[in-house]
Amino acid sequence: MAANVREMALDLLLKVEREKGYSNLVLNRMIEKYKPSPPDAALLTEIAYGTIQRKLTLEYFLAPFVKKPDKLDHWVKLLLLLSLYQMKYLTKVPDHAVIYEAVAIAKKRGHRGIAAFVNGVLRSAQRKGLPSFDPIADPLEKLSVETSHPLWLVRDWAEQFGLETAVAICRENLEAPRQTARINGYLTDAEAVLKRLEEEGIKAEKSDAVPDALRSVKGNLAKTGAYEEGLLTIQDESSMLAGYAVDPKEGETILDACAAPGGKATHLGERMNNTGTIIALDVHKHKTRLIAEHAKRLGLTNISVRNADAREAGKLFAEETFDKVLVDAPCSGLGVLKRKPEIKYMRSPEDVKKLAEIQLEILDAAAPLVKKGGSLVYSTCTIHRRENQEVARAFLAKHPEFAEDRSLRSRMPAKVRPFVAGFEMELLPQHLKSDGFYIACFKKKV
Repeated sequence: MAANVREMALDLLLKVEREKGYSNLVLNRMIEKYKPSPPDAALLTEIAYGTIQRKLTLEYFLAPFVKKPDKLDHWVKLLLLLSLYQMKYLTKVPDHAVIYEAVAIAKKRGHRGIAAFVNGVLRSAQRKGLPSFDPIADPLEKLSVETSHPLWLVRDWAEQFGLETAVAICRENLEAPRQTARINGYLTDAEAVLKRLEEEGIKAEKSDAVPDALRSVKGNLAKTGAYEEGLLTIQDESSMLAGYAVDPKEGETILDACAAPGGKATHLGERMNNTGTIIALDVHKHKTRLIAEHAKRLGLTNISVRNADAREAGKLFAEETFDKVLVDAPCSGLGVLKRKPEIKYMRSPEDVKKLAEIQLEILDAAAPLVKKGGSLVYSTCTIHRRENQEVARAFLAKHPEFAEDRSLRSRMPAKVRPFVAGFEMELLPQHLKSDGFYIACFKKKV
């Protein structure tokens, strides 16, 4: 089965790059299709994710052994990269086994010449050793290569946060993500869910940061009866904080303007004890179905789902319709690189600029819909100033009818409060070992 695992890893890498797919979704589909044993599924995950996470580093390692790497067939280059990943980072797999499997795949997919080439490159790397990072003089370039983050992004983070914090972000992004789940407080409580999971052979523990959260210690929370029965929702701890920022009350009318896949809308629904009305909008029709399915699984009937572009929300609703509006805006996703490492290679400074413009357009459209005295909450899963702090300030400059809502800190769990400054919260990945996340809160003047 080992050779098949490596072939599956190669197919996954090709699919992610050719189709611009998200690695986690491609991996889940592959596991569902081929149903590898748990050890093989774990190896597939490690090889595929690891190769994507460290792609720039692996290309640096490969360079001395291949004269023209860009001239290689794409699958051959990826085969070499995933083999180097195993040789460097998988201590339990001997080099000779990695090389043997790579050559077998090269023979099967190509011809003897390609197999001989793959064998020669990997044996040279084994014999001579992989190159050191020491010759890279520029500290930002060195950080880029050593942690496999594009140089433009490393530079931006160093400018925004300082070099020491940029290093911490990049290193944290190479760590494995932690699976967390939100307890459905409308139906149950933490003790009951933990007991149910224990009965299913799953070990979990309460989060020390977010009261609504559980952390998986052993086992997949998404593959449990507790999940199927709506007792929990897979969601990162940082993402749950949007629900605390909105602070919904029973009976209110709330708009979630960019709601798919429904994690935040359903959190609001639970916190409102299935009362009031939540309108969940999303521009993608197939994603609105996901929101409706999640709400049904969780026993929530106070969520109404609509397929619409948030920038057109003013055409759907009268002014001052909502007590609160959440704009969890489309963003570059630079806070979720542990879960979706391919994003860092897909994004560019131009993407960040365009997304910031869209984010501000959505906020502009949402502003008139908020009642006087009501709240507008802006959140993203990115950690880039242009999409976060600059958008928030641009919104306030355009909308004098809104003020900074500095009560945000009081609504946050105690462990999160140190990361709140005035009306904003910024969590970096290393702060809670969670996703990077940003929240800004605005209050409409009476």
